Amino acid sequence: MIAAIAGNLAIAIAKFIAAGFSGSAAMLSEAIHSLVDTGNDALMLYGLRRSTKPADVDHPFGYGHELYFWTLVVGILIFGLGGGMSIITGILHVMSDTPGEASAWTYPVLAIAAVFESASWWFGYRAFRSEQQGRGVVETIRISKDRCCSKTRRRSSASRLPSRAFS
Repeated sequence: MIAAIAGNLAIAIAKFIAAGFSGSAAMLSEAIHSLVDTGNDALMLYGLRRSTKPADVDHPFGYGHELYFWTLVVGILIFGLGGGMSIITGILHVMSDTPGEASAWTYPVLAIAAVFESASWWFGYRAFRSEQQGRGVVETIRISKDRCCSKTRRRSSASRLPSRAFS
């Protein structure tokens, strides 16, 4: 999870730099999306850590359900911030008079993102293999209680698909 946070933050910084130099609304939207991903992973880590707290007087059944609460917050943030900012930057770009052009910043940022996403995926894969304990992939995913790390692994795997580079 820490690797995913660090990777997403590095990608967000690279995209913000590229957006600043190129003036690309699409790159700005992608940078905001990566920043939202970073915050989401941090909230998932916070929820994971809170859910392991032992029971006390105020919470006699423990804090185990906090993970689900923070997962809900992450879902709302992905939709609200990520989608909302993409729509706003898209509208602002369409309304501006500047013509669209290919940016030399796009390919280096894609390469940087591929490196950091691959590193994040590798750490997630290693964690998954240790959790697998001789079971099959689908069975391990189905019985896993670690939803936040499972989400991070699936997202990291999906972001490595070639279709991401052409969207």
